[in-house]
Parts: sequence; C-alpha cells; structure tokens
Amino acid sequence: MPLELYLDLHSQPCRSVLLFAQINKIPFEFKAVDLSAGEQYGEEFGKVSIIRKVPVLKDGDFILTESIAILQYLAAKHHTPDNWYPTDLQKRARVDEFLSWQHTNIRTHGSKVFWFRGVMPAVTGVPVPKEKMDAAVEDLNASLKTFEDKFLQSRPFIIGDKISLADLVAIVEIMQPVGTGLDVFQGRPALSAWRDRVKKEIGVEVFDEAHKVIMNVDTLAQTFENKGLPEFLKLKIQRMFN
Repeated sequence: MPLELYLDLHSQPCRSVLLFAQINKIPFEFKAVDLSAGEQYGEEFGKVSIIRKVPVLKDGDFILTESIAILQYLAAKHHTPDNWYPTDLQKRARVDEFLSWQHTNIRTHGSKVFWFRGVMPAVTGVPVPKEKMDAAVEDLNASLKTFEDKFLQSRPFIIGDKISLADLVAIVEIMQPVGTGLDVFQGRPALSAWRDRVKKEIGVEVFDEAHKVIMNVDTLAQTFENKGLPEFLKLKIQRMFN
C-alpha cells in the first residue's frame, strides 16, 4: 500500500513534502488534516502522532514526523536524483546548513508575518498593532537579505546549478507572507529570478496548485466562522503572540 502523508497546505512544511513527492512521482495517499478546525487535536490524529503537528508520514507501521526528516527519508528510500540531497559531502553540508538555519530565521519571521497579517485579524477581528507588525516585517527583511547574501549569492540555486531540498524548503517559506499580500520579491531582482527558476524546476502549475490555499488568505475569517473555530484553539492562537 502507498505511504500516507498527513497534510494541511496552509503549512509551509506540508507543501514542501507534498511537492517533493509529486515532483519525484512518489505514490502516496493524501490524508487531509484541517488545522483550522483543530483536527490535529482530535482522537483520530492522536493515534497517528502525539506531537499533533503536520506533516506526518506513515509508511506501513513506520511513522515519521518533522518535515526535514520526512524529506530526507523520501529522498533515501525512493532514490531520488542526487541533486535533491547530494552524496557529495560538501554539497550535502550546504543543504544541511540552510535547513538548520532556516528554522529560526526565514521560517520564524515569515510565519510571524503570515500570522500577524492573515490569521490574527481573522481570529480576533482587529489588526495587529503597527509596532508589532513593523518589527515582524523588519526581521523578515533581515532574514531575506541574509538568504541572498549568504546562501544564494550569484548562484542559480543554493548549492550551484541544480535545485536541492534547500531551495524547495526556502521557496515554500518565502511564499508564506506573500499569501497575505506582502510582495517580498519586489525590489529584489535576484530573489525574483531565483523564485522563477525554482518554480520552473518544480513545474509552475504544480507549484501554483500547492500554494492556492494560502493565496486566498483573505477568506480565513469566513472559514473560521463557517467551521466554528474551537474556543480552546482560538485562545491558544491568541496566546502565541501576546
């Protein structure tokens, strides 16, 4: 039986796992987990993962959490082309370097902007205070500058002439604030050109389909209203950024 991937495409790591499986034609069953309805806290999902986060991979009796571990597992098990996670020691080290750095930089700051511009107003009904928003965007801009200066430089992709897991993880993270209407590529021609190359390698239609849900972030308020956001989840969200 095909492996199962538990995903919600509002999540950047879920999109990276989905795209990697699709690009490499890895058969899988998409198991939707609706984070906005709190399904990750439900009894059924708890049987799959006590961490209660997505993505989750289930391969027979083997269950794996954490997107980077899942990507590396898929690359190894399915013998994907070497450029994704190179056997060359130094190229692999460059991929690992970025994957280690991004957690507390692009991911942290891009996610905060997404929450401040998209999720929090939908949950609370009021915008995030300007000083908090400005600080979040400033942090994101600093991370994007580091990404260009340190990790991308003048290369087509992070490790050179070919796309890797580093580029895949980077693009889904950088797209997150874009979904709220913040064009982080404006005034950054090198970053824009890199984005276009990555999209071409992935496949523009496949890429756009995976990101369709976050490009409609303006519908979040209506989504929460229709589904009836659980009160415990609403309080949890509010506490995250107070």
